[in-house]
Amino acid sequence: MREAKGMKERGEPGEPGERGESGERGGVRGAYHHGALPEALVAAAFEVLDEQGQEKVSVREVARRAGVSAGAPFRHFADRQALLTALADRVLADFVRWQEAQVAAAEADGRAGDRAGAGPGSGSVMRAVGLGFVRYAVRHPRRFELVRSRVFTAVREPALREQLDGIDRALADVIAADQEAGRLRPGDPALVGLAGQALVYGLAQMIVDGYLPAGRAEELAAQVLDTFGQGIANRPVP
Repeated sequence: MREAKGMKERGEPGEPGERGESGERGGVRGAYHHGALPEALVAAAFEVLDEQGQEKVSVREVARRAGVSAGAPFRHFADRQALLTALADRVLADFVRWQEAQVAAAEADGRAGDRAGAGPGSGSVMRAVGLGFVRYAVRHPRRFELVRSRVFTAVREPALREQLDGIDRALADVIAADQEAGRLRPGDPALVGLAGQALVYGLAQMIVDGYLPAGRAEELAAQVLDTFGQGIANRPVP
């Protein structure tokens, strides 16, 4: 990174369907007949991911769940890695919707805080984005693991670059808006964003790995982000 715009708990996978005109039993109603086989396959992969993790996402299992032949997925995905990339793109879209809800709530809190005279720091949108990241990772550790393995790499996959660039731009806009509102000190938004990403990525990974207790994820995330927001340097008094 509950979810924005009424997103389902299990994500977007479709409902079990009937046998289509192709003669193949569909895991998503009419998907193959209506030319939506790629979407049906990714939806089936999403189900496997949430249930068992990315190591269990195979072309054969996804085809079985979508109700098509074992060879049908290869018309749209060259191999398992291409399917995983499409799945990562789907997870990123899911994560973006989640974060949009976090941002909307933080902006509402910020307006309320401004009216109440709460002062700088109240309703920081960047803080909400950081909390949202940790919350999403803890709630969906298998999705987080997929994103970690496909996104936080030396080279961004071309198929994911457009969406990842959009996420980067949105984060920069969030930081700039917080700075303009006086909730963050002035500074290079790119550097502030990198520091924030490193913080929440590391914290989320420590919780998902079990190094920190998942039951305290919300509390720890809030405390760590507040410490980050306040800064840890002891500035000399002028």
